[in-house]
Amino acid sequence: MSAAAAPLRVGLIGYGLAGSVFHAPLIAATDGLVLDTVVTSNPERQEQARSAYPDVRVAETAEDLLDRADDLDLVVVASPNKTHVPLATAALKAGLPVVVDKPVAGTAAEARALAALAEERGLLLSVFQNRRWDNDFLTLRSLLADGALGDVWRFESRFERWRPQLKGGWRESGDPAEIGGLLYDLGSHVVDQALVLFGPVVSVYAESDVRRPGAEADDDTFLALTHANGVRSHLYVSATTAQLGPRLRVLGSTAGYVKYGLDPQEAALREGLRPGPGWGEEPEDLWGRVGSGESPATGGGRPVRTLPGAYPAYYAAVAGALRDGGPNPVTALEAAAALDVLEAARRSARDGVAVAR
Repeated sequence: MSAAAAPLRVGLIGYGLAGSVFHAPLIAATDGLVLDTVVTSNPERQEQARSAYPDVRVAETAEDLLDRADDLDLVVVASPNKTHVPLATAALKAGLPVVVDKPVAGTAAEARALAALAEERGLLLSVFQNRRWDNDFLTLRSLLADGALGDVWRFESRFERWRPQLKGGWRESGDPAEIGGLLYDLGSHVVDQALVLFGPVVSVYAESDVRRPGAEADDDTFLALTHANGVRSHLYVSATTAQLGPRLRVLGSTAGYVKYGLDPQEAALREGLRPGPGWGEEPEDLWGRVGSGESPATGGGRPVRTLPGAYPAYYAAVAGALRDGGPNPVTALEAAAALDVLEAARRSARDGVAVAR
């Protein structure tokens, strides 16, 4: 952004976990963007927003925000999943570019309809798939680009947690309208990553369970994807894993890559840290290993430096797309392709069969 250009004014709808931990800090840290308005009806969250961002305006409803559409340059939808489509639709119809947290919609058809509306209006519609900028994912992409593993045969990806007690809220609701459960929550990330790395899927098999007493939505789900290029992806999302597996295990014709531990950026944001020097760096003892024929647990393979995680790159790309016509970092059509897989997984788990794509 040139020194003379005014920053793009952002309205953020929702100030729960997604809005307060991820979106607001990243927006505020991005050159060329300014957090103009936060929408939340919760008085405590209103005060939290004002404390964290003294110059921010606070609106009670999305309607109040969109009544001031002429004062804004971008709307970010970080509210509960069931509101994503109606709020994004309203913002686009008000003439505003939109970022929507994942999952962008409950169905691929809804995502494609949103994409068509954005194209018709000539507006940016981007989906916040921040895990494309996780440290392990960036490192794996670099290894694949260098041919360090040969031809990849199997991709294993895990987002596993040990949360035997329910937390409550819409994410654990069994109401289909809420679009809760881990398949659509963490599954949106692991499926998106698999598609980015290895392309379209021709078959989907899934096992999805509700393990915890009192739980209503899936909390332990496994997906097996067969990609058109022959790669097989095994994806695990769980809140009931007492012993965590590797975050990534990628097996190729000449070597494999194994990486334990989650990207540190979410934890840093939750602790109130903000992007700056050293952001996204990981200590050497957490680096993954590349090798063949031995287990990394017994020293097999060589350590490979984990590239820094880079969540700020997402909003920098959004700003570049709006200001300079740069590429959309994550399109709604890409998100729709992931939703195709999630819908197939839900059918597979229900019927106990693999679903051809």
